[in-house]
Amino acid sequence: MDHIDHVMIVDDDREIRELAGGFLRKNGLNVTLAADGRQMRQLLENLTVDLIVLDIMMPGDDGLVLCRELRSGKHRRIPILMLTARSDDMDRVLGLEMGADDYLVKPFVARELLARIKAILRRTRMLPPNFQVTEPGREIAFGNWRLDTTARHLLDADGTIVALSGAEYRLLRVFLDHPQRVLNRDQLLNLTQGRDADFFGRSIDLLVSRLRQRLREDAREPMYIKTVRSEGYVFSAAVEVSEGGQ
Repeated sequence: MDHIDHVMIVDDDREIRELAGGFLRKNGLNVTLAADGRQMRQLLENLTVDLIVLDIMMPGDDGLVLCRELRSGKHRRIPILMLTARSDDMDRVLGLEMGADDYLVKPFVARELLARIKAILRRTRMLPPNFQVTEPGREIAFGNWRLDTTARHLLDADGTIVALSGAEYRLLRVFLDHPQRVLNRDQLLNLTQGRDADFFGRSIDLLVSRLRQRLREDAREPMYIKTVRSEGYVFSAAVEVSEGGQ
């Protein structure tokens, strides 16, 4: 029997929940509705969900809090589509920084919601099997560098902090989570989970170049991020993960 994708919509607006849920069901998806974070947590204890549509503006724990909670717990692999009613880009950027896969601004057309959901699921299933994600709250060491994943700080051998943009941080985390593994450009775009203009307005190659500069790499003979012709990139250095602060 073919798998039917299961989507959970978490939104305190009952009308939006039911209208969006009804449209998705008519288009072949299994849908569960939740009014807030408490109900979401209860439902996730007994359900297997393929994607969560998560509203940012909710009473109690808002969508950003819930996104961070999901990404740091046992449900961290579930893709998240954020809904925001704000025109301010800050919410969208924060959602992406928390690990959301995409965002959609209210009011939205139901067909676009469906298209975004299908696109996220399709990208997620492009990934090779057995990919692992480093747990949050760790310190990752490689070469002369350390990355504190709690403070999101990159530190050199002298302990000096090197500033990273959000897109650079996400790309470095992807490489550190999957060392010695060739990643193509589509996989890197998906795994970095970014959709802000700064990231998607430029090629992945330019972002790799920026990250190499942060790591003070020799562009002709990089030590960490090596180019694999016609395939993508590979992080070639040994990586050690320890509890933060050890």
